[in-house]
Amino acid sequence: MHLIHSRPASGDWKTAMKVTLPDGSIKEYPGPVAPAQVATDIGAGLAKAAIGAKVDGQLWDLNRAIEKDCQLAIITKPRFDKEGKTKGEHNPDALYLLRHSCAHVMAEAIQRIWPQAQLAYGPPLDTGFYYDMYLEAPISTEDFPKIEEEMRKIVAENRPFCRYELQPTDGFKKLQEEGNKYKLDNAQRAIEGGAKMLSWYATGHIEKFNTLDASGQQITLQPPHRHWEDLCMGPHVPATGEIAAFKIMSVASSNWKGDVSLDRFQRVYGTAFFSQADLDAYLALLDEAKKRDHRVLGKQLRLFHLDDQVGQGLVLWTPRGAVIRQTLQTFISEELRKQGYSQIFTPHIGKLDLYRTSGHFPYYQDSQYPPLIERETLAELAKEGCSCGEQSNRVEKGDIEGYMLKPMNCPHHIRVFASEKHSYRDMPVRLAEFGTVYRWEKSGEIGGMTRVRGFTQDDAHLFVTEDQLAAEVQGCLSLVKIIFKTLGMSDYRVRVGLRDPDSSKYVGEASNWDKAEAACKEAAASLGVPFSAEPGEAAFYGPKIDFVVKDVIGREWQLGTVQVDYNLPIRFDLSYVGADNKPHRPVMIHRAPFGSMERFVGVLIEHFAGAFPLWLSPEQIRVLPVSDKFMGYAKKVYEALKAQAFRVSLDESGDRVNAMVKVAQEEKVNYMLVVGGKDEAAGTVSVRDRSRGDLGAIPLEAFIEKAKAEMASFGEAMIAAG
Repeated sequence: MHLIHSRPASGDWKTAMKVTLPDGSIKEYPGPVAPAQVATDIGAGLAKAAIGAKVDGQLWDLNRAIEKDCQLAIITKPRFDKEGKTKGEHNPDALYLLRHSCAHVMAEAIQRIWPQAQLAYGPPLDTGFYYDMYLEAPISTEDFPKIEEEMRKIVAENRPFCRYELQPTDGFKKLQEEGNKYKLDNAQRAIEGGAKMLSWYATGHIEKFNTLDASGQQITLQPPHRHWEDLCMGPHVPATGEIAAFKIMSVASSNWKGDVSLDRFQRVYGTAFFSQADLDAYLALLDEAKKRDHRVLGKQLRLFHLDDQVGQGLVLWTPRGAVIRQTLQTFISEELRKQGYSQIFTPHIGKLDLYRTSGHFPYYQDSQYPPLIERETLAELAKEGCSCGEQSNRVEKGDIEGYMLKPMNCPHHIRVFASEKHSYRDMPVRLAEFGTVYRWEKSGEIGGMTRVRGFTQDDAHLFVTEDQLAAEVQGCLSLVKIIFKTLGMSDYRVRVGLRDPDSSKYVGEASNWDKAEAACKEAAASLGVPFSAEPGEAAFYGPKIDFVVKDVIGREWQLGTVQVDYNLPIRFDLSYVGADNKPHRPVMIHRAPFGSMERFVGVLIEHFAGAFPLWLSPEQIRVLPVSDKFMGYAKKVYEALKAQAFRVSLDESGDRVNAMVKVAQEEKVNYMLVVGGKDEAAGTVSVRDRSRGDLGAIPLEAFIEKAKAEMASFGEAMIAAG
């Protein structure tokens, strides 16, 4: 077996190889050079901190040779504060390298304990890594300590990750001899995906020697070796000793290629960080996240219900949860009224032809519910002996008409716009709807309220002239900012999704895409918050601006979105009459500040840990009589608050005050009004805040006015102690 080098011997290079660094400076080399050498040439400090590189945007091993002119960035270990935590944000590229390497260390440790384990694949994730493997012996949480002990031994040995490559013929021969069908399949898919060579990573030094093949070309022979290795594209950190902190998190079942009809795997999850302090902070975050889990709190607080008889991913809003949703809808509706939007309503289904015109069918077919075919048509097809496969093909081709649960609101809104003639004087036309849509999510991807199959979007579509585009995009962004500020979500960044120039999935003229992308980037730059431009993240019809919000415990959520679209107006042949009395094409803006009500409320439950601000809380006030003797005054207080439209309840349980307070605290009621003899005599209420404790006695009328002020200010004017 051998690796053929395509590069010539260093002395045969006719021109110097140029390496361009992030600051624009250029370093020249007479032949192939590893990023490690470039880092050394820049400075000893950089060389010491380096763990990998990016070559023309692609992650690269620190010691893997670069063979052509390139853009090079060195990836380094983080710097730490006095507590040993990473300073600033974690570098996702550095964590990718670390966690990919830790996946290999875990796999080696597992094979030390269970040599019969057959490995499939082990990718890094945003939060860690996993490895899928076929192993008849079940791995349980009780096995985690011994796996981690073996991992610590491997890390302590500080063995290097060494890459070597084989020609496909030799690589397949090697894999066939090893007898792992999963790795053979991985290799086959790699070659089909365009790989010219197959690569392995050994955890340890590899002895190589150079020779010439029959044609005189230099090759490197790779003899058998004793180190653990894995078929892998890489890259990795330089050595196992770089992995400072890790933990096995869980084990679950999975299937080869995600197909339940194929081999059943065990999937072992883990995570890794550059310091124990970072790992400890992450584990503490997970503990806090469990306390805030919207699926748990939603059930405890009776906000929503998921029912198997109704169907997976279909949310039932309970009365208390409906209060939150309706309050949010009222809030944003008032903002829409101020900005000149018109509310509309559209049906939950539409003709397939509508979605063929828009491009949603069959483009999004895999994420849509199957088409609905009329009974008469189905009966005729049955008489013809039409098979299910043939019927599906005819539907896709457009030979059979049908209906579809709407996956998007925009085609319906377009038809509302097209139902009337418009002059330039009418523009912009802003149409808004809380429209319910349906997507076919895989059952394994459904979760709580944040990943569902039916959801309601705070959707709007603006039809604008080109010279109105910039101002209207700004208006959409300002609406998102108002929402985030009101809800205390001030820590967010902006992501501009652009088209991938190498992809064919996008529709429309390149010139229109250029204008739309320029408008999005200009608008994002004006927000005064960090933003990134990300090719390949655009919708198929236009670029978009996504808002990624960080909640109170540091997790990121993608929420509001604004999209610029030149293409759907063309597909639907939309027009308005310009000042020149000629038809002109409008530009569309799609915008949804909340994203979906389900996902947004799920995020809010976790953001507030179920303790909603007064204006949004499903139960704002609870009246607690000291004893039944004062129930009459308690009812008077209750009726006075109810008359002022507060969401108030009266505890008539007859329990002791401490017990009633405990229940109200657990149910996240904002204010508890304890009333007894002194309160009745003075016309006061003894106010208890769920987080600040006792605020003392306050006259009932004064409490009502202060509570109204707190609601009107969205929590900025809190009720003070009496």
